[in-house]
Amino acid sequence: MEAEKRQPKNDIEIIDFNFIVEMAIAMQRNGYRLSQACAAYEGEELNLFYTYVDDENNDCITVNAKLEDRDTVIMSITNVFPYAAFYENEMHELFGVNINMTVPDYQDRLYRIEQETPMAPARKEEE
Repeated sequence: MEAEKRQPKNDIEIIDFNFIVEMAIAMQRNGYRLSQACAAYEGEELNLFYTYVDDENNDCITVNAKLEDRDTVIMSITNVFPYAAFYENEMHELFGVNINMTVPDYQDRLYRIEQETPMAPARKEEE
């Protein structure tokens, strides 16, 4: 009888935005690498997604953190995964995510775009 092949994990975990850094640390300690990070709006609700991968067994865990509003400030994970700076600068510049302590911070110059936060819905007071 052949041994059953293990199916890779592909999970989504919803967390409070205050635990983004703690989750990054835990994932790194468990052998995961940051595969991608992105932001998306669902109506006015801003969702952040961080996908971690364990290359040894092909497990994939996506962490979803919903922000209370777009003025919510989150902490950077660049002290855990330095290359997250590119993802974080993109989330800030395109979606308006307020990320504190991203190193390096490109000061809204990652892209050559004319419109400020082009992927964010217009604020009520702007309409």
